[in-house]
Amino acid sequence: MAYEAEEIKVSQEIFYYLLEHHELGDETQERLFRGYAENERIQNLVKSQGEAAQCDIERYGDVIYLIPREDNTFLGFSKAQLKQLLCKSNGTDKDYYLSQFVILTLLVEFYDGQGATSKTRDYMRVGELQNCISNRLKEGAERALEEGEGEYSLTAGRSAETGLSREERQGIAFSNMIEAYEALRSDEKGSRAKTTKEGFLYNILNFLQKQGLIEYVEEDEMIKTTKKLDQFMDWNLLNQNHFQRVRRVLEENASEALKAEAE
Repeated sequence: MAYEAEEIKVSQEIFYYLLEHHELGDETQERLFRGYAENERIQNLVKSQGEAAQCDIERYGDVIYLIPREDNTFLGFSKAQLKQLLCKSNGTDKDYYLSQFVILTLLVEFYDGQGATSKTRDYMRVGELQNCISNRLKEGAERALEEGEGEYSLTAGRSAETGLSREERQGIAFSNMIEAYEALRSDEKGSRAKTTKEGFLYNILNFLQKQGLIEYVEEDEMIKTTKKLDQFMDWNLLNQNHFQRVRRVLEENASEALKAEAE
């Protein structure tokens, strides 16, 4: 199938715009948006370029997004980069997993609906999020302890075959994350240092805001989600076709953390 020169030109303009901005809306670039939305041949060309760049090109409502795949560290973030951005300078894999748990907790608090949209609230306070993190870590550790009675008990030892506790073999090591969380100091003055609970959370929220996923109003200590995150959750992340892929990203095998700490 031969493409016309104009179709190739428009598709290249669209893809370059997405590389620069990661999203393209009908309000900001009507000509390019209409070219993509109304011409399947241009869509195919743009998606083909995305495939070559290890990205997915998806249209959610009136916005087209460029979404780097999990292993795309050129347009996305590697685990090492995220650890450097989100954790303290000497952060371990436990700190990294804790940062991902914080993000997951935020998503669960905002998106737990079963209606036309999964969003269940418009905002939450930072203090409430901090309490949710503490409670969910405690609940997860208690549940893992109950389920790990006997051979895989967290207090009784580890599997003779793998050297891992049951919770670690299942992918979420709550005891490790609690250890990392409790190692962070508390500072009621609102410290921004990553060695404090408040600063750790502050840096994660600022990172999410820079990615255009939340609005973090510091003076009111208020968190709001953006249209970008709302659309991504409704159209992609909570779509059952993507659930297992997302779960593999969020629930990394804890054995990786243990190996890294042993080296």
